[in-house]
Amino acid sequence: MKFQRKKYSNQVLITLYEALLRPRLIEEKMLILLRQNKISKWFSGIGQEAISVGITQALDKDEYILPMHRNLGVFTGRELPFKRLFAQWQGTSMGYTKGRDRSFHFGTNEHHIVGMISHLGPQNGVADGIALGTLLKNEKKVTVVFNGDGGTSQGDFHEAINVAAVWNLPVIFVVENNGYGLSTPSHEQFKCKQFIDKAIGYGIKGIQVDGNNILEVFDTVKSLAINMRKKPEPVLLECITFRMRGHEEASGTKYVPKKLMDEWAKKDPISNYEHFLIKEKIIDKKFADSIRKKIKNEIEAGLEEAFKESLPAPDTALEVQDVYAPTTTSVVSPHTENKTERRFIDAISDGLRQSMERHDNLVLMGQDIADYGGVFKITEGFVDKFGKDRVRNTPLCEAAIVGAGLGLSIKGMKAMVEMQFADFVTEGFNQIVNNLAKTHWRWGQSVDVVVRMPTGAGTAAGPFHSQSNEAWFFHTPGLKIVYPSNPYDAKGLLCAALEDPNPYLYFEHKALYRSIKDQVPDDYYTIEIGKAHLVREGTDLSIITYGMGVHWAKEILDALPNVSADLLDLRTLLPWDKDAVTETVKKTGRVLILHEDTLTGGIGGEIAAWIGEHAFLYLDAPVLREASLDTAIPFAATLEQNFLPKGRLKSRIEQLLKF
Repeated sequence: MKFQRKKYSNQVLITLYEALLRPRLIEEKMLILLRQNKISKWFSGIGQEAISVGITQALDKDEYILPMHRNLGVFTGRELPFKRLFAQWQGTSMGYTKGRDRSFHFGTNEHHIVGMISHLGPQNGVADGIALGTLLKNEKKVTVVFNGDGGTSQGDFHEAINVAAVWNLPVIFVVENNGYGLSTPSHEQFKCKQFIDKAIGYGIKGIQVDGNNILEVFDTVKSLAINMRKKPEPVLLECITFRMRGHEEASGTKYVPKKLMDEWAKKDPISNYEHFLIKEKIIDKKFADSIRKKIKNEIEAGLEEAFKESLPAPDTALEVQDVYAPTTTSVVSPHTENKTERRFIDAISDGLRQSMERHDNLVLMGQDIADYGGVFKITEGFVDKFGKDRVRNTPLCEAAIVGAGLGLSIKGMKAMVEMQFADFVTEGFNQIVNNLAKTHWRWGQSVDVVVRMPTGAGTAAGPFHSQSNEAWFFHTPGLKIVYPSNPYDAKGLLCAALEDPNPYLYFEHKALYRSIKDQVPDDYYTIEIGKAHLVREGTDLSIITYGMGVHWAKEILDALPNVSADLLDLRTLLPWDKDAVTETVKKTGRVLILHEDTLTGGIGGEIAAWIGEHAFLYLDAPVLREASLDTAIPFAATLEQNFLPKGRLKSRIEQLLKF
């Protein structure tokens, strides 16, 4: 291994040496503790330290790094207190996730680190968002995101690089090519001989380095960072290395040929670099021993503090409280009484435009939303008013764009992501339910992202452009879901969602876009999240619904003049208004829950169960549900109408009244 010191001083070389030793000595201690059953699991980066250490030391302290399991050198390089780092691994309260997550699954804005989740790949889209935030703030910073060679097979990896290439984002996509994805060798993971070849297809630079050579990694990244701060663009950095231990310690390395292990043992990044420093008379053996002793003492002191803590005492109130970021926003009323008749679609557009004016850190992202104005023309004219930096066309990369929304939040910005159709959210599902929903609860980072979802049937659009998929997300703590039924609510709920520093899914029914009108305030205003609206009052029964269900219920009730019914529009599905539901149940004693989504697993089932548990004494009849058929949505208009619940609603009301 050849080390080229170039222009770097002795002090820089010694600093790199000490930085290399820290993760190695911590790991050696952790392996002892693992054998002593004092820690539960360990993912070893022994043999790969030069990559994370070299990269971290090459960057400015306030440039974000998104590491993975084998990048302990990032955390030690950013000088996280050992006691807190060790407590994090133990799952105690002094750790960064209050015992809610383990190992390196956490972030810390103080140290400009955003940790991974177990699903490989999503961190790349988040890196895009952070880098975009630095560009929009004109900060001239670089973002670095780590990937293992196996993880590069994930779609998130490809999407994020493509977005970074198109948007010229200053992201270094690091691939630690260590020969194996768990036990699967590289030739069974991918066909290419080297990852830098893939850079050509993305239209970006690809650079390959010896990942075990600390000076080569350090110098390469330092030079890249200097250039990228001046001229933002992404780079694919392939670091050739080898994992000397198992994927995690329980896995072992029996699947690796001994000859290969022996070859890579000779390329150990620490022993080779130490030999170079001694040979060049930059350090001597006595100095090396003293550095080791100092670090070991720091490790022992940190462990002593960390082991003083026991597992956190359960606090149910705190666990529930931390699911959402606290919000101090209050309901905003219009300044004047001026109103204009607006269609549903116009109200959404108006709310979005006024939110852009109110929040200069709000960025809109979606397919065709810029000059074209979106497929439904909601953002038509926005580019002229707000510019392409804030109204951004995206590639067809839903996962990367949702992840970028989280990245923008980390940079203190707001994001709105438009799904062209709610059906396509499946492409970003993991980012929503595992990244957006869990991030605040895990490490206290607010997620200021609203995902707009054009939804619903009735337009003869078939099974892939018509789904009502709100129930997919209703089960996920950490998300908020709104579903307006009229123009007034559409504007007020959207504005409220964009003010709240929590992740939202905002469902807007396509069939309502141009079919209904309402008097909508000209001024900016919000509607309280979590509050239902009693659309009409009656005494015979209660219909609880939302979205298009409100209009179906009104139409059927108008045709039944002898039926007196409460019609409760939930408006917010998560959290939903339990008080309003209780009041209407008390009042009428008969409840019908209606929604467009399919019956099985729909939101109506949860509400019915809650009523049965908490309001049973007020019931005079079983809680009934009416919903769409448990099939996919057919294309032909006749079949689609049969699928939807509207045609069955009248008989269901009559059935309920007979009890």
